[in-house]
Amino acid sequence: MSEITPFRLDVPDADLDDLARRLDAARWPDELPGIGWDHGIPLGRVRDLAEHWRTKYDWRAQEARINAFPQFTTEIDGARVHFLHVRSPEPDALPLVLTHGWPSSFADFLDVIGPLTDPRAHGSDPADAFHVVVPSLPGFTLSGPTRDAGWTVGRIARAWAELMRRLGYERYGAQGGDFGYPISKELGTIAADRVVGVHLNYLPSPPPGDQEGGLTEEDRARLERQREYVANPAGYWQMQTDRPQTVAYALADSPIGQLAWIADKVTEWTDPAIGVDDDRLLTTVSLYWLTGTAGSSSRLHRANAGSRGGKPTPCPVPIGVAVFPRDLVLPVRSLVERHFDVVRWTEFDRGGHFPAVEVPDLLTGDVRAFFRGLR
Repeated sequence: MSEITPFRLDVPDADLDDLARRLDAARWPDELPGIGWDHGIPLGRVRDLAEHWRTKYDWRAQEARINAFPQFTTEIDGARVHFLHVRSPEPDALPLVLTHGWPSSFADFLDVIGPLTDPRAHGSDPADAFHVVVPSLPGFTLSGPTRDAGWTVGRIARAWAELMRRLGYERYGAQGGDFGYPISKELGTIAADRVVGVHLNYLPSPPPGDQEGGLTEEDRARLERQREYVANPAGYWQMQTDRPQTVAYALADSPIGQLAWIADKVTEWTDPAIGVDDDRLLTTVSLYWLTGTAGSSSRLHRANAGSRGGKPTPCPVPIGVAVFPRDLVLPVRSLVERHFDVVRWTEFDRGGHFPAVEVPDLLTGDVRAFFRGLR
C-alpha cells in the first residue's frame, strides 16, 4: 500500500518573483479595431486581468485558503495524485469523490466543501453530510506532470477506486462535470459494488439512432446544438487533442499565454449573468502556471481522442443529472434514460459549465437531494 503523505501548498517566493517579472516584460499582440470576441479573448480584457494579477491579486491569501483544507498526496499507477480529504463531523456521513475537468482544478470545489461536509453548520439537515475527497487529475496542477502516456478516463477512474480503497471507504458516491463526467461514470461502472450513485452536472445526449420521432422541439434544438459542437471542435480542443506538446511551449513559457488560454474558455462557458470573479479565475490560472502543468493537463485530451459523440457505455448505478442552461451542451432526458438509470433530473434556470463556482448553492442542494435516497 503506497504511503499517503500530508501536503501543504507553499510556493517559493522566487517563483512568484519570476511571475511578476514575466508579467512586467510581456510582449502584447496587436488587435484589429472593433473585432470584439470574434477572434478570441480581446486584448483589453487580457491586459486588465494581467494588471490585476500583477498588482492586486494576492496569491498568498488564496494559498492560505487552500491550506485551510486537509491535503495529501499519494502515488497511484505511477502518477502522483494530490487530493483534499475533508471528513464530516457527522459519523454517518457518506463519502463522496468530486472530480473536476479542464480548465479547472480542485479549487473549483472550495465553496461546496463546507456545506457538503457540515450541513448542520450551514443551516441544513446533518443527515445529508458527506466525507469529501477532491483529487487533482493526474497531470493537473498540484498532482504535477504525468510521467507516461495513456491517462484515459478509464485509467483515472481506476486510480480513484484505488484512492478510495486506500482511504478505507467501502461505499461512496461520485460527482463530476466536464472530464469529471466520464470519469465519475466509469468509476460507477468499474466499482459498482461500492459506488452508490453518480451525480453529473454535464452529460451529452446519446445518439438518437432511428428513434428521433418522439422528440420535442426543445429536444431537437439541444441535439442540433450538440451536433454542431461535436462537428466543429473549438481550437483549444483540436490543439490539445492533436498537438498538446506544441501548445505546451507557449503556455509553459508565457504567463500571459496561459492566462488568455484559460480565461477565454472560462468566460465563454460561464453564465454571463453570473460570471466568475477575477480572483477565482486567477487562482485557477496561477495553479496551472506555478505547477508547470499546461502541457501535461493538455495530454488528457490526446489520451481520450475519439471519445466524443459516440454511444455511451452502460453504467449500472443510479444517475442524477443537473442541467445548467449555459453549459456547452444540454442533454435530452428521454435519450439519456435509454442508457442510464436516471433517478433524479433537475433543470436549473441559471448557471453554466462551472456550477461549483458559479452557483455552488444550487449544485450543493442537488447533490444532497440525489444521494438522500441512496445512503
